[in-house]
Parts: sequence; C-alpha cells; structure tokens
Amino acid sequence: MESRTLLLVLGLHFTLLVNIEARVCSLGFIANGRQQCDDIDECKEWDSTPPCGSNATCSNTYGSFYCHCLPGFRSTTSFKFTPFAGECKDLNECLENPQVCGSNTICLNTIGSYNCQCQPGFRVTYAGHCADIDECNEIAGICGVGGDCQNQKGSYSCLCHPGYSNYDNKQAQCSVLTCEQFKANETPGQNVPGLAGLLSLMRKSCLALSNSGDAAGGRLTGEVLLENVFTEMDGLLSHAILNNSREVSGLLGTMEDAMRFIGPQLRDTHTTMETDHTATELAVRRGQTPPTGPISLANDNARLDTSWETATGNGTYPGFALAGLVSFKTVERSVNNSFQYLTDTDTATATASKPSYQISSKVVTAFVSNPATDHLTQPVILTFKHLQVRAESMEMNYTCVFWSEGRVQEEGGAWSRSGCTKVTSNATHTVCSCSHLSSFAVLMALYPVQNTFELRLLTWLGLSVSVVCLLLCILTFWLCRSIQGTRTTIHLHLCVCLFIADLVFLSGISHTQSKGGCGFVAGLLHLFFLGSFSWMLLEGVQLYRMVVLVFNTTIRPLYLYAVGYGLPLTIVIISAITYPDGYGTTQHCWLSLERGFIWSFFGPVCTIIILNTFFFIITVWRLAQKFSSLNPDLSNLRKIKVFTVTAVAQLCVLGTMWIFGVFQFQEEGTVVMTYLFTILNSLQGALLFIMHCLLNKTVREEYCKLLSCICTPQKKRYSEVSTTNPSSSQSQGSRSAENTGESQI
Repeated sequence: MESRTLLLVLGLHFTLLVNIEARVCSLGFIANGRQQCDDIDECKEWDSTPPCGSNATCSNTYGSFYCHCLPGFRSTTSFKFTPFAGECKDLNECLENPQVCGSNTICLNTIGSYNCQCQPGFRVTYAGHCADIDECNEIAGICGVGGDCQNQKGSYSCLCHPGYSNYDNKQAQCSVLTCEQFKANETPGQNVPGLAGLLSLMRKSCLALSNSGDAAGGRLTGEVLLENVFTEMDGLLSHAILNNSREVSGLLGTMEDAMRFIGPQLRDTHTTMETDHTATELAVRRGQTPPTGPISLANDNARLDTSWETATGNGTYPGFALAGLVSFKTVERSVNNSFQYLTDTDTATATASKPSYQISSKVVTAFVSNPATDHLTQPVILTFKHLQVRAESMEMNYTCVFWSEGRVQEEGGAWSRSGCTKVTSNATHTVCSCSHLSSFAVLMALYPVQNTFELRLLTWLGLSVSVVCLLLCILTFWLCRSIQGTRTTIHLHLCVCLFIADLVFLSGISHTQSKGGCGFVAGLLHLFFLGSFSWMLLEGVQLYRMVVLVFNTTIRPLYLYAVGYGLPLTIVIISAITYPDGYGTTQHCWLSLERGFIWSFFGPVCTIIILNTFFFIITVWRLAQKFSSLNPDLSNLRKIKVFTVTAVAQLCVLGTMWIFGVFQFQEEGTVVMTYLFTILNSLQGALLFIMHCLLNKTVREEYCKLLSCICTPQKKRYSEVSTTNPSSSQSQGSRSAENTGESQI
C-alpha cells in the first residue's frame, strides 16, 4: 500500500515538471502539446486593431515582427520599427518636393498623399499640364469700355484710359472718373469760403489718378490723402460756423465726393479716423465677385446698418464696394434754421398749430460706392444719439430728416422728411429708416401751447384792464399839475411805453401770416418794452440822486428822452441792421431765438435790472444812515422811502414777468409759463395805477375834486368858486408844492 502511494506521488511530480517545462517559451513563441515552442504570427493575432496602426503594414518574423510605413507616410525612427519604438507620420510631399506637381500648379497635401491643381489664371490641358488662360480674349469687356486688357502669365491687367480709373486694382474694370466735382465754382458769390484748399487738394489727386492733366507733386496714397482731407476740414470748421445753407450744401457734398474718391484707394478693409470736428468710419471690400452680407458702421454719435448688396447696387461691379459714415461734431449749429422744405402734413392736422424745429443730433453723412442711391430696394437704418436727454411728449416729438439740395443753386438746401421714417425713439436715441442716402439728422418737432379759449379770454380781459389803467395813469400824470416833476415825467413815459406795447401785443402778437407785418410788430414790441425798462432805469437814477446828491436832483428832459427813447431805439436799429430776419417767428411776432437774437432784448433788460438793483441797494443804505442821524428830515425821508418801495415793486413785477416771458417765447414753452406770463402782463397796468395814483394822497385829492365837480350841480360849483377863501387857496397851493418838487427835497 505504501509503495503504491509512493509511486502515485512520484508520477504526479513528474507530470508537473513536464508541464512547467512546456510553458517556458521565449517572447514571440507559444508552447504546443508536444512540449515545443512555436512562432507566434503577431500580424494575424490582432484582428480588430493592427499592431502597426492604420498607416503601416505588419511583417512577421521568426519570434517577432516589424512595421513598415505605407506610401505617403514616414517613420519617426527607422525604416523597420516596432510599435513600441516608433510610428508613421504623414509625409508632406508638397514641402519635400516643391516641384512635385510641376510648374504653374498648386500642391495640396492630404493624409498619405497630395493633390495638384492649377494656379489662378491657368487651367489643365489634355496633356495634364497647366496652361495660361488668356482672359483678355476669353472674357469680353473684362476691363470695361474705358480700359485696355493686357494678358500676363497667369493673370491680366487693365490699363485705364484718361478719365477712367480702377483705383490701382489692376484686375478691376475701369470706371469713369470725373474730377469736375472738385472744381471750384467760378461764379462770383457762389464759392464756399474755406473750401478752396480742400477742392484744390482733391482735384489735384483726382487728375493724377485719372492720368489727365498735369498734376504736379505725384500721387498720394489713400491713407495720406484721407488725413490731409480731414486736416483741411478741421481748419475750415474751427474758424467759424457756416453762414448759410448753400455753404452747408457745398461742405456736405464735397465731403461725400471726397470719401467716395478716397475709399477705394485705402489698403485696409476697415478704416477709422477721428478729429476735433469729425469722426469717420470706412469699410471696403475688393474681389472678382460682389461681396454680400451685413454692414455696420458706428461712432459716438450715430450708427449705420446696411448691406453689401446695397453698397454694390444693381449696376456694373467695378471690382470693389465701399460704405462709409462721417459724423460732423459742429455743423448742427449752422443748419438749425433750414426747415423751409418741411411740411406740416406729416405731423400736424389742419387745426393744430405748426410745430417749430430744432436739431437734436449731430449731422452725419452716409454713403456707399453704388451711385444710384435715390431709391434703394432695401432701406438703410440709422441710429442717432440725442444732443440732450429728453423723452417725447404731447409738446415734442422726434422726426428723421435728410439734407435736400436746393431746387436751384442759390437756394442751397434744407431739411426734408421725404423717404425717411422714424422706427423707434426714446429719451436718448432715435432709430430712422431711409430709402435713400444723403446727410441725415434728427429734429425735435416742438408744438407750441395751444391758444385755448380760456387763455385768449384771460389775455383779452387782463390786457384790456391793464390798458385802461395805463391810460388813466397817463392822463393823471399829464393833467394833474400838483404832482408835476422829474419823477412824474418818468412815470408818464413809462406808462406810455407800456400802453403802446400792450396795445401792439394785444392786436398783433399772433398775426404771423405776413412776414413783413409780423416783423414790424416785433420791432415795435422790442422798442417799447425796452423803453419801459429804460424809464425804470431813469427812475433808479433819480432816486439815487435824491438820496446821494440831495440838492439839484432834477434831470433835464433832453437827457431823459435821450436815455428813455434814444437808447432802446439805438438797440433796435443795430439789431435790425445786424439780423433783420430775427424779427418775427412762425409762432409769435417777437424776436427769433436763432443766432442768439433774443439777447438783443434780454441782454439790455438784465443789465438794467442789475443797475437798478445796485441803485436801490445804495438808496436803502443811505436812507438807513439818514434815519439814524441826529436830526433826520423825517418828512422827506419817508417820502423817498415810499418812492423807493414803489420803484422796487414795479421793477419786481416787470422783471418777474419777463422771467416767465423767457420760457413763454422759448419753443418748449409750457402751459404754466404761458398763464403766468399772461397774468403778470395783465397786472402791470393795474399795479402802476394803484401804486402811483390811488396810493398817492395828492392824486386822490385831485380825483375827489374832479368827482365833486362832475357830481355837483353847475350852479353850486359857481357859488363855491366865488366864495372860496383866499387863505385856503394859499394853503392848498403850498400843499401842492410840498408834494411835487423833488428838487426841494
């Protein structure tokens, strides 16, 4: 039993030793059932993933294998390699052998191979070579009617005739290049001051480009020419504003022509330039086929959105397309009164008041290379930034306009709505849609306060009361002998000026149909309202003399008339000569706001108010000193005190009235300002009557005597006259003298 067990153990041990020896084979071999090691074919063992990758072939060897790169690939190590030692990378045949495709070809590398194609201007022949294409013969009119085609190896060039140009794009058609738009107007009085230098620069460059004429100095590059143009433009705009619409049209037209000429000569596809007075952005596309897609140009003041299809147009494609936007930073001051082409049918009904207009944005010029931009198939979108933040309301809205050239050359131009509509607007920006290109802006249409029945009734009643009171004042100061003196003379002519001004205001302030008549009414109002302030200035001077000089305070009538009427008449004459169109507006027969003409009234008024305030302060100060003296003349001082209070009161009423008058006659006048101005204008006559007549004891006594004479029977009056006591007459005369002569104070 034990021997059997021993034999079994020995047999198992021998079997294990045989199996162990069969498994131990070298790398690349595998043991078989006969205890032998056979070679492993590694190239066949990997069915899904080849051991050498997809860019190499696998070759088996006894006990191993190696990889060999396919054609078009190169090993990173040696010709034969294993995956552990290298890999196959694409071989760029185009770099390894630049002439692999032959001459006049382009080699295009691919993964593991390469392709050959002919260069532009060549095509494949039947023999497989690339031969030159003679574009001059194969494409009729390739250079246009104004150019000659010269074939070159692989290309061609167009030589333009005089008067034609392809703007240095030798493979573009030659288009007509006229330089007449840069010729200065030789008609006397038709030249735009300051444009001569710019026109000369552009004409010289244009003639050089078109090879016609003798252009000394040679050609300038597009970039240099663009910089020179804006240097000239800044010099023009920095000296002074343009004087009339004809000059504005000349400036805008010349700038647009210059940009159309310079744009195609720029090397870059996108150019921006900003100066003190302008901001410009230009976009250019060149090529054999017209460009497509959207265009967006913008600066701080405006934005243009259009398309390259609009820039190219439907005409002959010249080999380039251009779009540009120029913003003028100061021109709006010169075109803020050119509204004669604007009609009221778009914004106001037949019964509504006509609006007035103000420029509310910078003036911009939008242009493209397409010459036919009068009726665009797709409208352009312009976004403007407002000059001031203000939302639309019942009294104001925004409108989109363009600069329309004058129907005749002498007219210059004006703003027009034709072809432009407002898309949307808020307090800061307005978006416009226009079916043509030109120079554009946004206007504020300001609607005046409607003359309602209540306002007209208040005006008529208030001014009627004022006129009656002023007439009573005039009669009192003229006929009442007991109060005659320098101060009464001043009050008399003050009331005369206000009386005439109120009558003219009542009868003609709104009669704007006749321009000449409206201007005459405005001139009268200017004269007599200034006259009223001049007489108030004389009253301040008189009070100052009464307190400071004490003696000899009477002013000679000649001096009074010279200041009271001569000063305002001089101001009106100078104003009428300087700017005659400033008298009368479309809304009121009053002074225009244009060119600051309204300050020909408010300037003197403010000066007089300041001077009178100074005189009144000195007067009150000296009165306080006299009242605090040891022996004050209380009777005279109280009289001067009353005079001062009434003078200050009337100055406050008239001054306050014209504070509201400033807002009343502004285009953005409100209903509240209109009512306040009307009420104060109505109160001034009544106030003068109350202060200078009813509150004056001497005048009241004269009124009582007059009323007693009217009410007492004729017979009784005769008896009273005959029984009058001489002593009472004497006392009455002395009392009159006491109340009149300022020279005695």
